[in-house]
Amino acid sequence: MPVRWLSKACKEIIPRNFFSILKISNLGERLPLQILTMDRRNFLRNTAVFAVAVSTTGFIRFEKGRYIGDCDTTSDILGPFYRPGAPMRTNFLQENETGQVVILSGVVKHEDCKTFLNNVTIELWHCNPDGVYDNDSDKFRYRGKIITDGNGKYSFKTILPVPYPGSDGKMRPAHFHFMISAENYPNLITQIYFTGDKYIPEDRMASSKSAEKRILKVQDGKDGEKTVSFDITMSKKSLADPVAIDKLTGVYINLSDSKNQLEVFRKDNLLWVKNEVFGFAYEYLGSNVFIYPGINDVTLKFDLKANGTVLLTRTASRRGSEPQVTQWRRKD
Repeated sequence: MPVRWLSKACKEIIPRNFFSILKISNLGERLPLQILTMDRRNFLRNTAVFAVAVSTTGFIRFEKGRYIGDCDTTSDILGPFYRPGAPMRTNFLQENETGQVVILSGVVKHEDCKTFLNNVTIELWHCNPDGVYDNDSDKFRYRGKIITDGNGKYSFKTILPVPYPGSDGKMRPAHFHFMISAENYPNLITQIYFTGDKYIPEDRMASSKSAEKRILKVQDGKDGEKTVSFDITMSKKSLADPVAIDKLTGVYINLSDSKNQLEVFRKDNLLWVKNEVFGFAYEYLGSNVFIYPGINDVTLKFDLKANGTVLLTRTASRRGSEPQVTQWRRKD
């Protein structure tokens, strides 16, 4: 059903850009028939809550009888320096190391954009004042995790990270890494950046469209400290950033058989693996893992190394059979 069915009835009470939002999300084809056909007076009376919701939060899709918001926190690459096993702690400050102290805090919400989400594990890691990550010491410097309280709140005390050279020789802007784990949601991997960082325009991840809301202001706090506020909204469906997918594309060689190769490419902001006809489109699960569901579930887990190497673990699982695991490396 065309979107124009809705325009005459409600153009005075909803945002100007609502119809472009409808076109993008196909919401016009999902609205109940009675909304699309009722007269203006009944529409205003029966959909007042709907209209307010649209104008204040920008809902863009309708799923399973309810509206889902467009406020989801976007993902970013996991990066090569993630290290499991970080301790539970809120204070990252280290002795004999200088740096600008910052309080990083926020709240975590459900995908409805308003309900607080408690008992969420938030893992944070970043570089030291010299731009170096602690990848091997038992102290896990500038690494840790906490659990949100009953109101979805979290807070870390640490120092502001600094820019450092990436594997491609270009400077990466200063950033914090996050891994957010919540019940009934896929893990969210993301990063935040800071306004005014001169390296953002040169960085493919930080300058991507999806990172715009993750470039945050560093505010003045108490006693010379700075503050950064980062609110997080979870989503049942993780969407990989197209720029992140581009970092994974290329031709991969089977480590056990160099003649066996597969090609990974991006189309329509999805990750594909080429086949004889065109390709298989994979769904993003989070944490650099993609799945192609079917009779044989095939998962692809990518591992980005600090030197720029990308490794791939492909697992094909068929019910009643042992999973088949193969290892691959992207060609330089």
